[in-house]
Amino acid sequence: MQTAAQFEAEARRYKYLNGATLETQSPSMTAAAGVQCVPFLAADVGGTHARIGLVSATGDCAQPVALLRYATYECAQFPSLGEILRAFLFDHALAPVCCGSIACAGYPDGEQVINTNLPWPVSISELRAALDVRELALINDFQAMACATEFLRADDTTLLAGPAVAASGPVLVMGPGTGLGAAVRIPALNGRSIILSTEAGQAAFAPSTPRELAILDRLLRESSHVPVEQLVSGPGLHTIYRTLGLIEGSPTPLESPARITAAAIAGGDVLAHDALDTFCGLLGSVVGDLILLYGAQGGVFLAGGILPQMREFLQHSSFHARLLSKGRMRSVLAQVPVRLLEHGNLGVIGAASWFLQHRSGA
Repeated sequence: MQTAAQFEAEARRYKYLNGATLETQSPSMTAAAGVQCVPFLAADVGGTHARIGLVSATGDCAQPVALLRYATYECAQFPSLGEILRAFLFDHALAPVCCGSIACAGYPDGEQVINTNLPWPVSISELRAALDVRELALINDFQAMACATEFLRADDTTLLAGPAVAASGPVLVMGPGTGLGAAVRIPALNGRSIILSTEAGQAAFAPSTPRELAILDRLLRESSHVPVEQLVSGPGLHTIYRTLGLIEGSPTPLESPARITAAAIAGGDVLAHDALDTFCGLLGSVVGDLILLYGAQGGVFLAGGILPQMREFLQHSSFHARLLSKGRMRSVLAQVPVRLLEHGNLGVIGAASWFLQHRSGA
């Protein structure tokens, strides 16, 4: 067994290898978690980042997964998902791994993933062969995030709107990243929630203001279908900014969602401010629609890598007003807490938890 000094030395050695960012737990933390089974692979793969973990079961229902190794990779820097997983296992596996769970953005269709936001195709059978593992499960990335919300503490989130305590009922987990992901966790009497994965981001964009109507009019000149994730996502923020510039005849020098967000928050850039405020309003409208669609009285968790950057702006934007603007259902929506959470390693924890639940048949 590694000593603490050996463990930390290994962590320092691997920290920047292959462009990965590594987070680890010490041997004492792992032992305290009560690890009870052989480590296995868990991954959360989005359009921009792949978060990979080596995990083990704890036997603790409150915190069922111990994270032994964890690294984040930029997807565009690798020719395939298999190469990312091989790099992680080569660098961080403590022993041969025989099974795992991949949470991936998109729609799992048998052995394949249907997704236009990933930089390469994903086939679970090819990954299984490439990694030489016996068992490899595939689920939607927000399905994994929804699973992980069962194990959140109150201080893991920021309350954006609504009461601090939620009613019982389905929980909506959604968020804009490279696309717009969403899943629903439905509590069950047997103690194991039912997780419903969705492709809500592919639903048609429904404008509610003159500005949004003008944006839709422009976008319909390019395509007959404008999905909501074309606007409510990281790239969607840039689409809003660029389209408003075309409508208003203004220059659009900012080339990334991060720059647009920073300019809007700093003040002085009217177009960036209008784009970000439009984005926040659209996000609120979509959240309200999905609460009503899925009966999510148990609350909403907003994830996605771009939201923490705009947290204060979001809180003072039209987000909550648009969420509530659903006619007679306003009073119902006002009772639903909406919380912001950091993405971090939650998808990895969720992928591992889902795998343990379904593998054991519990």
